[in-house]
Order: sequence, then C-alpha cells, then structure tokens
Amino acid sequence: MSAIAEMTETVPDVGPSAFTQFERDFAARRRSARINWALGSALFFMLFFASAWIGDFFKITQVSLPDGTRAWRWIIGAGLPRLGEYVEKTLPVLRWESLGADFAEWFWRWKIWLKLLVETVLIAFMATGIGVIGGFLLSFPASRNLTPNKWVLFITRRLLELARTVPELVWALIFVFAFSVGPMAGVLAIAVHATGALGKLYSEVNENINMAPLEGVKASGGTWFDQIRYGAVPQVLPNIISYTLLRFEINVRSSSIIGYVGAGGLGQEFRTAMSFQEYTDLSALFIIIFLTVAVIDYGSEKLRHKMIGMGERA
Repeated sequence: MSAIAEMTETVPDVGPSAFTQFERDFAARRRSARINWALGSALFFMLFFASAWIGDFFKITQVSLPDGTRAWRWIIGAGLPRLGEYVEKTLPVLRWESLGADFAEWFWRWKIWLKLLVETVLIAFMATGIGVIGGFLLSFPASRNLTPNKWVLFITRRLLELARTVPELVWALIFVFAFSVGPMAGVLAIAVHATGALGKLYSEVNENINMAPLEGVKASGGTWFDQIRYGAVPQVLPNIISYTLLRFEINVRSSSIIGYVGAGGLGQEFRTAMSFQEYTDLSALFIIIFLTVAVIDYGSEKLRHKMIGMGERA
C-alpha cells in the first residue's frame, strides 16, 4: 500500500484546469496560424497582381478585325492567335508520298547542324567540368558550419552570388569582347555561371551533413582540410553527383543559346534562321536540341542511379 501511495503522490495533477489551458493554448495557436496564413496569402496575391500589372497582363490593345475595322481587345486574347500562327510557320509540309524528300528538305543543313551540335555538347561538358571544380572548392568556405571564419564566408558567398547573378548571355558578351567569337567565350561564360550555381547548391548540401565525423577527425589531430576530405566529402558526394549531372543537362541548353552572341554552338544557327525568317529551320533545330537533352537526361539518370547504388537495389 505504501508503494501505491508513493506512486500516487508522484503522478502530476492533471485536472480540468490543465485540459482547459491546453485547449486555450491550442486554439490560440490555430488562430495565430490562420491569421499568418491569411496575411501571407493576401501579400502573395497583392504581389502577384502587381507583377501581372507591371508585366502588361491586363493591357488592352487595338487589333484589326477580318472586315478591316479596329477594335479593342485584351492583349493575351489578341496575341494567342498570332502565337499559333508563328508556330504554324515553323512546321514543315510533310506528305506521305514524298516523306523522305520532305524530311531531307526540312533538315537540309543536317551536316552543319550535327557539327555544331557536337560543339555545343563539348562546350557544355568542358564548362560543367570547370564549374564543378570551382563550385566544389568554393562550397566548403561558403558553408556556415565548415567555413574557417566569417570573413571567408562573406567573401566566398559574394563571389558565388556575382558569378550566378550575371546572366550567361552577359558573360558571353564580355568574353566575346575579350577573346573574340568562338567556343572559348561560350565555355568561360557557362563555366562562371555554373560555378556560382553549383557552389550555392553544394554549400547547402554541406550545411546539412552530420558533424560527428568531422569532430572525430579533428580530435585525431586532423587539419581543416582533413576534416573536409574524410568527414564531409563522403557524405555529400551522392548529392554532388546528382546536382552535377543536372547542371550538365542545363548547360547543354545554355550552350545552344549563347551562340546567338557569337559564343559558338547551335545558337548561331538560331540567329541565322531568325534573321532570314527560315521558320522551318527553327523547328528542326528545336527537335535536335530536344532529342539531345532527352538522351542526356536518360543517360544521366542511369549513371546517377548506378553511382549511388539504386540500380543494384532495383
């Protein structure tokens, strides 16, 4: 009996007042969450509609009707038919009885395009390699949990922000001015931007690692570089591989555009086709790039799964 009495004395007193207080606190939290959600939603829609207004989504413009008269129409409703008309111009005429000849006429510059496609992929490959090296090395001092001191963190993060804030086309213009037209300018432009983007992604991965292995290396007398090499890198390597392969796919698309300003690759063909209004060439180039990106995406997925062991588990 004494034991039961002692246990009874140790049990906290949970009376009606405690439950009432819990319900009040819970109701207050729900009310606060609803208010915050309402305020956040209101702010979002205000910014959304302000952006739509600045972007002319509510603009009214004059259009010519089939009978020759002019009328006021909403710009999106007036522009969609013209968008369809432009897409229609890019589609070639394909006839079943002359399908081979029509395809040959559609891809009439396939030899030149194939050469430029190889150049585009190589630009993306080399730029990705440079970006991976730069982003990987800068990601560790750009991580709050790994940086040697605050000044190194501040400077490194600002460098990465500068590298990825400037658009690739602007970097391409700068390097074309410095090194003349050609693939070199394209490689440098994409590499600088990739360094900033990958450095940011890698640093976020670094900040989510388990610090225990690094502390163990440090306790064993290891330097900061030893902690990174043996404590951090093994943990972040799978994510680094995944982000790298994704960035390579993005860089293939980018390298096909920066040629528009003379930085090599298929972009120069886009510029030529648009300048001479060769609309069917645009659709042919789009199909080439689409198929290339699809193949790279499929290969990257298989490679990523193989390297992280998902293929074996499947």
